[in-house]
Amino acid sequence: MDIPSIEVKNILFPTDMSDNARYAFAYAVSLATLYKAKITLLHVLPQEDKIVSSHIAGYVMKEKWEEIRSSHYQHTRKSLTGKIRHHKQMREVHDPFPDDAGSSGEADEIVIEQGKPAKVILSQIHERNCDLVVMGSRGLSPLAGAITGGITEGVLRKSRVPVLVVRLPKDE
Repeated sequence: MDIPSIEVKNILFPTDMSDNARYAFAYAVSLATLYKAKITLLHVLPQEDKIVSSHIAGYVMKEKWEEIRSSHYQHTRKSLTGKIRHHKQMREVHDPFPDDAGSSGEADEIVIEQGKPAKVILSQIHERNCDLVVMGSRGLSPLAGAITGGITEGVLRKSRVPVLVVRLPKDE
């Protein structure tokens, strides 16, 4: 049996900004460097609950609520932009003379969506034509200790591309 040639051109890295996600990012960067692949960072903002929003609107003026939401979005984008810069610096250090023949030539991306995380991740895999997903085994969910990443499990079950699930080292 011949072993097929593996090409990875676009890695999807979903992140919730948890310690586990930060650790998994090292794997995404390493694989992107190895394969000269693009990384798409994806952060999914929770779906806004209309009941909660209406209660908050009763305490905070609508403009202030929009300002808070916008501030959260900008903070998330700034944090993810720092990760992309770090990845690009690592790529330059490891490959100061890139050969464009093997590179996809595409810039890395940041995507911030709102919705149900597993569903958004799966749609982004398809929409962005990703070859690989690299994600942490569990994140910031309050049930993270009880459930081994419900979002991760949902992606694993339905993804049509390989998913690398990264756990934190035992010491952490």
